[in-house]
Amino acid sequence: MAASPIGFGTVRRVTDTQAVGAQVPLVDYLVLGDSPHLVANQCTSCGARFFDRRNACAGCFGTSFEKVDVATDGIVRAFTIVTFAAPGVAVPFVSATIDCGGTSVRGNLVDVEANPEHVTLGMPVTLKTYSMGTDDNGTEAIGFGFAPA
Repeated sequence: MAASPIGFGTVRRVTDTQAVGAQVPLVDYLVLGDSPHLVANQCTSCGARFFDRRNACAGCFGTSFEKVDVATDGIVRAFTIVTFAAPGVAVPFVSATIDCGGTSVRGNLVDVEANPEHVTLGMPVTLKTYSMGTDDNGTEAIGFGFAPA
């Protein structure tokens, strides 16, 4: 499957070789199935974690990495309420940095009203997947966000 890098991950192009009704994750580091979760590349020298592919660790310059599962529960460490976005992007929404067991994850909050009365620092959240749409072949793109726990 061909892929092109954008933003914080890789967008997959769905091809007609995939099964009808298949699901594909929007980014390479989202693992679907019975227990959806994120997977990071962890430096084997210092333990720093990255979601994108690296030739060297930004922390220690090590060049060896291993795949590790990231906790699905976390705590909101920072957030902003986005009120202006590109055409076609629904606003407002909450963009946040989540501490998932020591791994920093950037993502949007879902299933919560985008105002400061409903979103707080230290708020517990859990990973949630959702459909981003289906192509003409019935292949569904799956994204992720974090919902209040």
